[in-house]
Amino acid sequence: MNITHSIKASDAKHEWFVVDANGIPLGRLATTIALRLRGKHKPNYTPHVDNGDHIVVINAEKVKLTGNKARNMEFHYHTGYVGGLKTIIAGDELAGKHPERVIQRAVERMMPKDSPLSRQMFTKLHVYKGEAHPHSGQQPQELKLGAKEGVR
Repeated sequence: MNITHSIKASDAKHEWFVVDANGIPLGRLATTIALRLRGKHKPNYTPHVDNGDHIVVINAEKVKLTGNKARNMEFHYHTGYVGGLKTIIAGDELAGKHPERVIQRAVERMMPKDSPLSRQMFTKLHVYKGEAHPHSGQQPQELKLGAKEGVR
């Protein structure tokens, strides 16, 4: 007889990992991050518990957009005012002031849709432009995105 073990929120262990986004395709990076934020890579994964890890992404401005995505991929948002629909091109945002938003949007769209648990999981994503990050006190481990994920 097999018994399914369901962990409690107090039993969840959250580790810290650093990912260097330099030259990694955006979609492959986002799927790996979303999987780890949810905790699906752990053997004790439980859908209703936040069991994922903290992910620190550095060099967000150097993420790779394949094909014509730098010119054609658009992000839409609304200011809240009448006629306030705004559009920004992914390539322009990577070259602009906030390149980390491209990675945040890609990961957010791969998470479960709007729910309190999804928002709680998403708070464990920390994306930074450049090499420096303020999370060295947590002693994050380096997460290699290698042959298993299909990234060179």
